[in-house]
Amino acid sequence: MLAAIVGRLCTWWNSQTLGTQLYTWRHGHMVGKDANGFRYYQTVDGRRRWVVYRGDAEASRVPPEWHAWLHHIVEAPPDATQRQRQPWQLDHQPNLTGTDRAYAPPGSLRRTGSEARRDYEAWTPDQ
Repeated sequence: MLAAIVGRLCTWWNSQTLGTQLYTWRHGHMVGKDANGFRYYQTVDGRRRWVVYRGDAEASRVPPEWHAWLHHIVEAPPDATQRQRQPWQLDHQPNLTGTDRAYAPPGSLRRTGSEARRDYEAWTPDQ
């Protein structure tokens, strides 16, 4: 229990820090919420915009329409009619860098089994 409280107070990857929470309470006006449960805020004058993540803070999980709003590309926050997905749009895939499921191109030494390339020779300078 204590570890969870300290983690919440001191880390940004566990939703929000204490500073962000206080700033949100004092200056934030909730504008909307997306399908991931992320809450989007802005100041009363609309100059500052931010997101409070639900779960891990991974920016790639922010939907494109909310990304455009956060970066002042569009002025109006997205509404439910704008969130209709196109048939060619895929579901979000998390960033797999640093995991066993990360992409390894053909010839990579990280490939295993029949996918591994065995004809690789490291370059060494002439002595």
